Amino acid sequence: MKLNHDTQYIKSLDLKRDLIPSYTTFPFNLPVIKKFEKVAFHPNVTYIIGENGMGKSTLLEGIAVALGFNPEGGTLNFNFSSYDSHSVLDRYLRVARGFYRPENSFFFRAETFYNVATYIEEVDSDPLGGAAVIDGFGGRSLHEQSHGEAFFAAFINRFQGNGIYILDEPEAALSPLRQMSMLTRIHDLVNQGAQFIISTHAPILMTYPDAKIIELTADGLAERTLEQTGHYTIMKQFFENKERMLNHLFESDGEKDGSDQ
Repeated sequence: MKLNHDTQYIKSLDLKRDLIPSYTTFPFNLPVIKKFEKVAFHPNVTYIIGENGMGKSTLLEGIAVALGFNPEGGTLNFNFSSYDSHSVLDRYLRVARGFYRPENSFFFRAETFYNVATYIEEVDSDPLGGAAVIDGFGGRSLHEQSHGEAFFAAFINRFQGNGIYILDEPEAALSPLRQMSMLTRIHDLVNQGAQFIISTHAPILMTYPDAKIIELTADGLAERTLEQTGHYTIMKQFFENKERMLNHLFESDGEKDGSDQ
């Protein structure tokens, strides 16, 4: 697997601990921050995974905002706010950049991509706004497509080589087949000098060869192989012994509901 060290745009992430006022309030009370260790990013693809509540999305948001992205997503040129709810974590992060600057960029957030689509339509409605922004996304309104189609339109049309792409749960509206297609797109772009930092729950997306996987747990950050992740283990156990797992789940549910009485 080709390693694009020469075009690694983000090399590492550290925490400005001396500036943190207290670890009792959000976002500093998150396990990922309380037990933070310096992260060295892979030159091609780095995955940040973990259970809900560990701080994956907050960390990705902090990285993106520290780099100059809009908290709700888009390119470095997008500037809008539907609801100012992002944390202050970006002020306490130290991002080490590479020598080269990216020619392309995108911060993708599944939960706010609707807002990005709305912003694009608002900009394009201005008769003096110049070239249509939507042309860079395939030319068709993102609101006139399903979530999955709109997501994929961004991945295929807006993502280009020599870029930095920060993706927060991009699998949210993608079928397993589409997730595999996304792996192909990631591979194409890596070979064109792109770097990815991806937060995901999807084992399929985590299979990119030689990628770095960083798992967030209550004990802090740990580098894992795919087979060591809880996501992979649970899915593997479930499908290898589906009946037993379902029986266990339904029996446990019955006991909670008191249906065995």
